Amino acid sequence: MQQRATATEHSDAREPLVAAGLPRDIAAAWLAAWPGASDDFKRDSEASSRYWKMGADLLAALPKKPGRNAKEKRAAELMFGISRSARDQFLIRHAEELYRALTKNYANFVRVERLVFDAAALIPGLTPTAAEVAAEAEHPQKDKDGVEIDQGIFLSRLLEHPRAGMHLCHAMLLPKQESLARLPQFLARGALEMKTATVERRGKASFVTLRHPRFLNAEDELTIDEMEIAIDLATLDPETAIAVFRGDVVEHPKYKGRRIFCSGINLTHLYHGKIGFMWYIRRDMGAVNKIFRGVAHPALVPDDISGPSTEKPWVAALDTFAIGGGCQYLLTMDYVLAASDAYMTLPARKEGIIPGAANLRLPRFVGDRIARQAIMYGRRLDCDSPEGKMICDEVVPPAEMDAALDRVIDGLTSSGVVSAGSNRRAFRVGQEPLDLFRRYIAVYAREQAHCHFSPALIANLEKHWNAQNRNA
Repeated sequence: MQQRATATEHSDAREPLVAAGLPRDIAAAWLAAWPGASDDFKRDSEASSRYWKMGADLLAALPKKPGRNAKEKRAAELMFGISRSARDQFLIRHAEELYRALTKNYANFVRVERLVFDAAALIPGLTPTAAEVAAEAEHPQKDKDGVEIDQGIFLSRLLEHPRAGMHLCHAMLLPKQESLARLPQFLARGALEMKTATVERRGKASFVTLRHPRFLNAEDELTIDEMEIAIDLATLDPETAIAVFRGDVVEHPKYKGRRIFCSGINLTHLYHGKIGFMWYIRRDMGAVNKIFRGVAHPALVPDDISGPSTEKPWVAALDTFAIGGGCQYLLTMDYVLAASDAYMTLPARKEGIIPGAANLRLPRFVGDRIARQAIMYGRRLDCDSPEGKMICDEVVPPAEMDAALDRVIDGLTSSGVVSAGSNRRAFRVGQEPLDLFRRYIAVYAREQAHCHFSPALIANLEKHWNAQNRNA
């Protein structure tokens, strides 16, 4: 357990706060009110909440981030750091008790996007309110203070706890309520068309198509819910034996008329502050993990031992390229069919973020060294190369993709797929049990929160993406 700070240890912050123009007596009173930690959840909740309120009021006396001078910037950074230290201290001691309170003693499954705001209501100041997050969303990424970092700290500590973390993973593997509401319509019609995703029954396969043509089938806040709904419906459809993921035809002049699998996170939207931190967590604990693990049942723990999920094999049809998040999807697939001119990249170095669960999964395909080269040094993996074929099961000329996909589907379904779910689960038990994913995502939640608001992210996007000159 990490060392907990005390009020005395923060006393050296007083002078920088005063130098920024904050009243000495108020700054001193805030620092002296450091809440500490005990075994009394109620006492610590109330004391910590008062402390965070005092800190927020003190911070409000400074100009907004774009207008701060060097001293004011230093003071704001100190105040955020001290307040986050208090949050971490509280969560180290009380994460499981807090989770019990938020879920009615594990009786309720609450998705992460609601849980972070339920926590703000239960213990004011622990996480930002919806209004506070919405207020920051109005600004470009570089002008945000990063209040959502506190969501990352909160989720990281919950996921760190074995029982609470597994329960939260379970909640995110359940079908979305929107999916269940649309399921009867889909079952009756065999198709559902949404703005950025479609799901369609074609023979024995459910086809999920990502369609964000203006942005080369990139993912953002417009795609996240609809993609998860499509994945839910494709998985739950009892009339199909397998599911297929493919990108739609795009509009960009350079690729007009061509399919693109997925170009990853929408970097333009990221730069302009239009993608929230929770996007990463919702995506990787929800849509992506559901492809890998299936859709869970409320009464069965989806750990492959206590109870299986509803699942089916997934096939990826990789046209043109799979960048970032697109490549992450490939690492969850049972079969990857790729065009010979297609390639894969995980440009985390040029983006300044962690590429989802790729750090966990990619080494299983290409080994540790190539995985590090791809993630940390931007190595491109051409599908029709020895390294690319470690991820792609079959590579065909671009003009043959449609025919090859029909052949793959027929080959996987002609003899039935009775054992497919069992074999998928057997692989997962040895490679990535749910508890391993829980521990990974606990680290990811914290580290990605800091990456998302890092000045390095802005610098990378301006250097490598020319983001400041692109229209959102």
